[in-house]
This record gives sequence, structure tokens and C-alpha cells, in this order.
Amino acid sequence: MKKVKDTLKLIFPSNLVEWILFIVFLTSYGVLGTYIALNYRIIFDDRIPWDAYFSFDNRSIIMTGGGFERHPLSNYFFDWIRKFALWISEGKKNEIFRLVLAWFSNFAVSLALVQLFKYLRNIVRIPLKINLLITVFFAFFTTPILLSFTPETYTYTLLFLIAFNYYAAAKLKKEKKISLFPLTFASVLVGGLTITNIVKVYIPILFEKNLFKNFKTFFNAVIRVVISAAVFVLLFLYRLDWDYMRIFTKTGEQYEKFSKPKVTPLWDMISSWFFGGNMIFSNFVVRDYHNKKGFHYNAIFMDVFSSVIPYLFVAAVLILVFWSYFKNFKNKFVQILMLSFFVDIIIHCVLKFGLHTSYIYGGHFIFVVPMMLGWLFFGYKNSPKMLSFLTVFVGILFVFLIANNIYRMEEFFWFLDKNYR
Repeated sequence: MKKVKDTLKLIFPSNLVEWILFIVFLTSYGVLGTYIALNYRIIFDDRIPWDAYFSFDNRSIIMTGGGFERHPLSNYFFDWIRKFALWISEGKKNEIFRLVLAWFSNFAVSLALVQLFKYLRNIVRIPLKINLLITVFFAFFTTPILLSFTPETYTYTLLFLIAFNYYAAAKLKKEKKISLFPLTFASVLVGGLTITNIVKVYIPILFEKNLFKNFKTFFNAVIRVVISAAVFVLLFLYRLDWDYMRIFTKTGEQYEKFSKPKVTPLWDMISSWFFGGNMIFSNFVVRDYHNKKGFHYNAIFMDVFSSVIPYLFVAAVLILVFWSYFKNFKNKFVQILMLSFFVDIIIHCVLKFGLHTSYIYGGHFIFVVPMMLGWLFFGYKNSPKMLSFLTVFVGILFVFLIANNIYRMEEFFWFLDKNYR
């Protein structure tokens, strides 16, 4: 019973401040998502298979869980979400159906922000005011805003990865190992939604106490990884009716499809879309699409930045992140976060997988930014002048973030009014 209680306290708000934050986020994102769901068909339209806004595959994910090669077990996860939404909407894929889907996303993102707050409070241990600044700063990033009403794998990945990072850090802080059951559960949940993320579940194990000094400890870690990975693989193969060759065939096709060079320079795709697009909205571009069955529709995408100011914003945030990394280089929690971050940098920026639409992948990695900002403040906890400077600097970035993203959301609503009434 105590374990159940501790688990609930770990996942859900556990004090007054956390409950206030959760309710504020749930209400704010809820108003946004409710308005969009009830007035526009952008969240779900049975005629539009993909790319209605920012390349999200809402309908595909909701109806099938997405392609098995990238989302191995997400079909099971989204089956019950879809069935529940249809039950509430009495079997109709109408505005009530969209509303339920939006509120599932709203709940997941709001809870993810509470998990971030818990991480900054209990693991990093920074002052409450700074914690609130960083948490709300992140709440205005494009990724949480868009995912708060978008039924996608990235929405739940954001929650699961932040929660697992918090759980793993709490274990390591007490010098305890991550036991087999939560490791297996996390690998199935995180890897099942997006297969490449399973690597991030195993990164914290590298930092368990005496891992490389004691053979018994090392062997125990290997056994936990092997068993949890085996469970994941068996479930994956079961979904494919044990036809494992389909994995290699489809993976090759997907890499070829999503890794082709674009006209946009590589540095601009990385700065405007991979880093920038997950923090601030850029210019938008509208394109004509069709569903291959005669239905034509307009889709909106992010263009590269059109002025120097957004590039300066992105550069400033990245400087803070890497400043934090080098300042806290010997900190195992910082190494865990950055190794996780480097996984996505390699996938998208080096291998170029989906780099031209990398602003949709933020749920996989952008939470590292506020966590690293927290560690930067921690690194200067005994330097009041530096803390004041960092607080003012992040505050200035925050003001620009709010102004830019609210302005761009107005443009997004103009697009909805014109095309998705």
C-alpha cells in the first residue's frame, strides 16, 4: 500500500503549489484546446490522413497508432483512447470526439509540466521562484502549446520521458538501482510509442553506483536491460505476427523517405526547426494537399526564421544549456540529460531523419532545455550576483517568447478560420 501511495505522489501533484500549477495549466491549455475542438475540425477530420498542421499525423495516430516501424506498440495505447472518445461522443467523430482527444492531450502536457516542476524542486533543488520561472517559461514553448491539444505520440512521450527522468533521478539520488519492473514498464511504454526513445530508458543505468567497479552490480544491470529489452522485442514481434523482416524493410523505406536533402541549408534547418521550432513559432507557410481520394485541403507548416532576433533567441538558450553542461560536467544527472539530448541530435541533425519537420519531435527532447536551465541556476547557488543576472536574462527571453508565440498563434487561428471551420 505504501508503494502505491508513493507512486501516486511521484506521478501526481503532491502539495498545494503543485496542485495550483496543475490546475492553472489544465485550465489554460483546456480553454485553448476546447475552443479549437468545438469550433474547428483541425484536431480530427476523417478525410485528412496527415499534415493538416505542422506535419502531425493526428488521424493516422488515432485510428491505427501510426506506422509500426516507428511506433511499435502505440496502436494498443491509442485504441483505448479512441474507443473512450467514441464512447463519450456516442460513436460519432464530431466535436465531442475532438474535445475528448484534446483533453487527454491537455491532461498529459499539464501533468508533464508538474513532473518538470517536481524534478527542479526535488532533484535540482532550486528556489521556488526560479523553479516557477523556468516551468512557466517552458509552458510557453511551442511544443507544450501545440501538444496540449494534439492527439499524437509526441504528446504522451513528453510526459513519459519527463516522468521517467524524474523517477530515475530520484532513485539515483538515493543511490538505489532502477528495478526490473519499472525499467521494463518504461521500455515498453516509451519505446512502444517511439522506438528510438528506448535508448533513453537505459541511459540512467550507466550512472548507478559502483556499476563499473563491481562485477555483480554490472551483471545485475545487464540482466535487467536484457530482460526488459526482450519483453519489448517479444511484444513488438507479436504485433507483427513474428514477421521480423518487415521491420528492416519498412525502416529502410522510412529513412529514405524522411532523410532526403532539402533546399534549405542544413544549419538553418537545425537552428530554425530542430532547436528553434520547438521553442518559438517561426513564419508559417501554407501548402495545398490532397488525401489521394479526391479531397483537397490546405496544410500549414513552419518556415525558417525571417529575422535575426529569433536566431539570437535560439543561440542565447543554447548558450545557457551548454554553459550549464560544462559548469556541471561532473554531475551525473546532467550527463543523463545531455546524453539523451545527443541521441536526438544524432538522429535528426547528423542522420537528418525528419530534419525538415523536426519541430514536431520536441516531445522527445525539448524538456532537456528547462532541466538544464535549472542545473545552471544550481551551479551558481552560492553566487547571488550571477543568480540575479541569470534570472533577469531568462526573464527577458521569457518576455520575447510570450510575445512571439501569442502573435504567431493569432496567425494560426487566422489559418483555422479560413480553412477549418
